[in-house]
This record gives sequence, structure tokens and C-alpha cells, in this order.
Amino acid sequence: MPELPEVETTIRDLKEKILKKSIVDVWTDTKKLIKRPKKFKIFKEELVGKEILDIKRRGKNILIFLSSGKVLLIHQKLTGHLLFGKWEKINKEWVSKIAGALSTDPTNKFLHLIIFFKDGWQLALSDLRKFAKVEILTKEELEKELAKLGPEPLDKDFTFEKFRERILKRKKGKIKQVLMDQEIIAGIGNIYSDEILWKAKIHPLKRVKDLSEGELKEIYKAMKEILLKAISAGGESISDYRRPSGEKGGFDAFRKVYRREGEKCFRCGSKIKRIKIAQRSAYFCPVCQKS
Repeated sequence: MPELPEVETTIRDLKEKILKKSIVDVWTDTKKLIKRPKKFKIFKEELVGKEILDIKRRGKNILIFLSSGKVLLIHQKLTGHLLFGKWEKINKEWVSKIAGALSTDPTNKFLHLIIFFKDGWQLALSDLRKFAKVEILTKEELEKELAKLGPEPLDKDFTFEKFRERILKRKKGKIKQVLMDQEIIAGIGNIYSDEILWKAKIHPLKRVKDLSEGELKEIYKAMKEILLKAISAGGESISDYRRPSGEKGGFDAFRKVYRREGEKCFRCGSKIKRIKIAQRSAYFCPVCQKS
């Protein structure tokens, strides 16, 4: 699932492409993606004729602000990613008119929602598993929808003291699960919780109540460093995520533990292990990250 760095990369890329564009049409072949309004006809009416004023991120949510005063919310979920380009339908299949990754990478071919702009460009959602969530909300509905999300980990005012306070809300929890709890901190998922804990030398199963002040500081420092590096690299594309250009993100060059089971630890040479925590995999070094 795209996490904070992938969503932030998408936002930054699209800001250069879709602002001030006017919507003239909308297509989908998977109406279940659209949660609000339920009827596609009304969803389409809410978009056609509207201009895109801004695009922001909150947690893992993409927020597209419309000239109507409403907001188009897109959560890419497990395999979804937004693409910007031009496609034409040939023999019931959408084919990219732009050369490169949009036309050659098979991950970009699962188009299930397309927004057409007046100038001929299109914004498409590619989603292999069709789990993405798309909604049009009023500002009040948006506020309610996002009310339970924790603070943004990269906000300047998210100090170590605030981080510690948030983490300690789940004293009995395992640190990997707590880092991934969107009500505690917004935007961190499976990939970056593993990378953060490896960097901080903390075992993923360690209980929050057993973490020292020094260990909490190492996690906080690693969180900032890893997330910023991942954004700078354009996100991680080990699975389905692609940038709006259709190209892969570059964080794979910096990945230390996630999905590296059986490979050597970059720090000590021991073999990376994988365990299950609440049905989710956790990758870690058994020597560097002792419990």
C-alpha cells in the first residue's frame, strides 16, 4: 500500500500537472471504487465543469480541492496509484498515447477511473485489486472523515515530546504496530515501520512500555530521516506503486530490511528474518535489533 512518501510524491508530481485544469468528463468500469456519492451519475455531475484548485495530502489520503467547494478524496489502498497522461480506447482497452512507462509497465494498465480535462490530458487510477476508495465530500464531511487521524510525522511542530506522548498512548502495544496505527501517527505503514525500526536498532515486537527515552529518541530521529529520504527518492515501487508519470520510485536503492528475508543485514551481516505480527509481516535483523 502506498504510504506517506508515495502519497507525498504523487501530490508533488500532480501539483505541477493538474492545478487550474477543468474537468469535462469522467469514466469508470468499477463503480464500487466510488463510495460517495454512491450513484456514478451524481458523482460525475459533481466533477464535470469543475476546476481543480489545489491538491494536498493527509496521512495516506489524496485530497483534490474543487471549484465547487467540495473535495475529491482518493485513498489508493493496496494496489492503486494515480497516473497523468493521455489514453485512447482501442478494442475495449485503454492504451497510452505517451511512450515510456505509461505504455510499457504492465502495472500501469489496470485503469478503472479516468478524469478527462478540457485540454486533452487525463488523470487515471490504475488499481489491480480494485480496493481503492474514491469520495466527493463537503469540507465538513472531510473534516469528519479525517478526524481520527494522528498528527503528520514530518510537520515542523511534531516535536519529540509530542511524538513520545502519542506513542505512549499505546503502552502495551508492540512498537511496529503502534507506528502503523493511523490514529497515533498518520502515514506510516508496513514498509517504513520496518525501515525505521532497523535504523533505530529496535526489535519490532518490543513493547512501547519497555522502550527507554534514548530508544524513543532513536525511533523519532529515524522516522524523520527515513521518510524524508523516501520522499526525496520518489517513494518505493517494490510492489504496485508508480509515480504519476508511470515510472518507479527510487527508494529501493535505500531499502535495508523490508522484504529482504534471508539476505545479509547491511550493518552486521546477519540474515534478515521475517515474523508475523497480527497477520502482517515484519522484517528485522535478529542481531542488530535484539528484543
